[in-house]
Amino acid sequence: QAQLEESGGGLVQPGESLRLSCVASGIFVNWYSMGWYRQAPGKERELVATRNTDSRAKYADSVKGPFNIDRYNVKKTVYLEMNSLKPDDTAVYYCNDQLGSQNYWGQGTQVTVSS
Repeated sequence: QAQLEESGGGLVQPGESLRLSCVASGIFVNWYSMGWYRQAPGKERELVATRNTDSRAKYADSVKGPFNIDRYNVKKTVYLEMNSLKPDDTAVYYCNDQLGSQNYWGQGTQVTVSS
């Protein structure tokens, strides 16, 4: 049974940084695309960033530049480095591992950006 466990969320002020981590178990992550999505109150879940098995990265336009996604297959971990955070980045952030129809989600970690 696959499990994804996120950590690193919290409350920060505008302009500050956070680093989210997601550790997978029960799957061979080398075969999976690994990424992050977020859902703000009253909005649909949206893509933040993904990094495929060939290490190509994809970012939402709203986070290009300040955000960086990295994956370390040996550690079964995907990271999301978030810099220059803005109040609009406030959301629950979800880790996602995907391979074809296999789609696994973490439980989510809250990120709140507020002064």
